[in-house]
Amino acid sequence: MNILSPITQYLEFGEPGLVHLFQTLFFVMLGTAALCFIVGELTRNYSQVDKIWSVMPIIYALITLFQYLHSSRVWLMALLVTAWGLRLSYNFYRKGGYHVIPWKGEEDYRWNILRQNPRLQGYRRIIFNLLFISLYQNLLIFLFSTPLLLAAKFSSFDLNNLDYLATFFMALFILTETIADNQLFSFHQQKQHKIPANENFKSSLKFGFMVDGLWKYVRHPNFISEQLIWISFYFFGVAASGNWINWTLSGPVLLVLLFVGSTNFTESISSKRYPDYSVYKQNVPKFFPIKFKSNSSNTRETTI
Repeated sequence: MNILSPITQYLEFGEPGLVHLFQTLFFVMLGTAALCFIVGELTRNYSQVDKIWSVMPIIYALITLFQYLHSSRVWLMALLVTAWGLRLSYNFYRKGGYHVIPWKGEEDYRWNILRQNPRLQGYRRIIFNLLFISLYQNLLIFLFSTPLLLAAKFSSFDLNNLDYLATFFMALFILTETIADNQLFSFHQQKQHKIPANENFKSSLKFGFMVDGLWKYVRHPNFISEQLIWISFYFFGVAASGNWINWTLSGPVLLVLLFVGSTNFTESISSKRYPDYSVYKQNVPKFFPIKFKSNSSNTRETTI
């Protein structure tokens, strides 16, 4: 008996094609996690999962699409995921994340700080790389992509109003994330004197971290957009199955929890680097724009 049979039976994947699809996606995920772990250990560059974060959902979507070409819902989901992934990959590329040698590229500065943690030395660092950086994060990418499996399971069902609503919101949050990433990238280019400074980021350049643009309203517009993209994606599974609460909810829930922890860690670093950051935190909400006024003389933001 296949080791995944209990899972496919629990998920009621009776159709052989659907069982095969689940097994394929799952083993692709495990293989990718193993590769990220090995490359990370050999190179000491722990941004390997960062490199494939925007790529793996596209791969999962295309594998699903090739098996369910007749499904308009799978087509729609694959197109949206591809648009999201290509945009995010470009943003990662222009920040130096990719290199002509695949395992090289700029490492996220937070990994180096974690590496210096005395509790993550020796074998503990290796275990952390294996279980959290490589395995957990790849499993998370797989999980928030699983509405594709529900779309495949109910592939004979037509698109409905909830599909169109999910499409609207996913596209909207891809747009807001694009705007936020462009603003942040431009700020860092000016901060590093790679391009001339302009008035758009006058306050941000003064304080050393983002307080302008979307950062006037929330401290992490790109982070919340990423979470809302995959929450919107979850509703394609709801539209397909008719069940508002289903097993694919684990993906966006775990993603939100990851971002909460990651954001807290990022802000702890920013608070140490910039004395004014605590004032910014007091004036501007973390994720949701509760107040829509700009406190440009008092507010500050983090460097991501």
